[in-house]
Amino acid sequence: MQFLMIMWISSLLLGTQAQNTASFSRGNDRNRRCQYTFTVDSPTESSCPATASSAEIESLKSRLGLVEALITRLTGGETSVTGAQSELRTAYSQVTGERDRLKQEKARLAQQVEQLQQTVEELRREAERLRSRPCPQQPLYDSSHQAGTGTSQSHLVSRPSRPQGDPSNLRDPSWSYSSPAYQELKADIAEFPAPRPEDPEDSKGCGELVWVGEPVSHRKADSIAGRYGVWMQDAEAAGPYGSNMLWRIDSVGTEVRQLYGYEDMDQLSRGFPAKVLLLPEAVESTGAAMYRGSLYYQRRRSRTLIRFELGSESVAARRELPHAGFHGQYPYSWGGYTDIDFAVDESGLWVIYSTNKAKGAIVISQLDPHTLEVKKSWETNIRKSTVANAFMICGRLYTVASYASPNTTVNYSFDTATSQSKAVAIPFQNRYRYNSMIDYTPSQRKLFAWDNYYMVSYDIRLGKQQ
Repeated sequence: MQFLMIMWISSLLLGTQAQNTASFSRGNDRNRRCQYTFTVDSPTESSCPATASSAEIESLKSRLGLVEALITRLTGGETSVTGAQSELRTAYSQVTGERDRLKQEKARLAQQVEQLQQTVEELRREAERLRSRPCPQQPLYDSSHQAGTGTSQSHLVSRPSRPQGDPSNLRDPSWSYSSPAYQELKADIAEFPAPRPEDPEDSKGCGELVWVGEPVSHRKADSIAGRYGVWMQDAEAAGPYGSNMLWRIDSVGTEVRQLYGYEDMDQLSRGFPAKVLLLPEAVESTGAAMYRGSLYYQRRRSRTLIRFELGSESVAARRELPHAGFHGQYPYSWGGYTDIDFAVDESGLWVIYSTNKAKGAIVISQLDPHTLEVKKSWETNIRKSTVANAFMICGRLYTVASYASPNTTVNYSFDTATSQSKAVAIPFQNRYRYNSMIDYTPSQRKLFAWDNYYMVSYDIRLGKQQ
């Protein structure tokens, strides 16, 4: 007992001396039992050696490794996300550029569609205007150049001369045209079925037409302006253009003045003109012809014949065709103001027309190709308005019965050598059912035709001349 008291007093004394470095605490342990704790700082050690078990240390290291791996993974993921974002931005830029390009293309196509619609509307209004407008009364012959073509006549111009006081006049005041709309008439279709003749053929010289082959299509016109037209080849070509050159005029419109030239049939079929000439005065209808380096055509709304020289690209001669009907007075049955029709054959240059005196019957005149003066004329008994078209071969006139029937005939012929006409029945095909031009081409020994936008040709056979 005495010993315990001494120990207690000693501990108090020691506690008093070391109260700054010792502590005493009391509390419950995990089993809820009271536990006294007495803590004293070590006088010699600044820190205690590690008391954690090796298992705890390994566990801590493992956790730290997991944390480091997670940090590394997150850092690498940010790099991948950055790369993916860059690729997305690039793809978005490409898609945006393609969208803008498509918008521009859409705007351009919309503009083209609008322009085409405007063109169609203008053509429709022009057609309506022509159908409804009354025809103005104007002189049928203008002795001066039109505005913009000069103030004086060229020294090459040739005109018919008349004695002073001569009562004859090139005008026909008893007739006046009434409708300026593009003329289309209806033909009385007359078909004469006949077997293909087996007459002997003359492959070089002249003879009577005995057979016309099936049409061969070479090209279709590109626009409404080419529904009717004329295409031709110079039988006696003169410089600067060769004998293979082909020429074309689209004849729908109020101011037809463009003449297209093609180097050969292949270029025509492909639609690649080598030359485009602007004629000084507008063309009337589909009756033009090419001969000896010049284009021969009828001036619009007049009976004036014009010779346009290709080499100089100028008018070399002009002349009024005496008393000839024009602008719808004596057309072919399909209409089109086809009153005056040039033709070329082995005998030279011809013009097919009618007059008041002939009362609508076909008149044929052979022309001087240089001056356009009428050398000789023949009046036939074939009414011009009852046939679809006409052409000359070896001094003979031939007419076609129908412009619309797919199977029609060459139905009449007139021989200028004997002044005799006769009915014939040579089968002829209108493949596209609206034939607005038929001409003979001596250099090719073919018929050229314009059938409802299509340029076609026909092989022919001539019988031996008796």
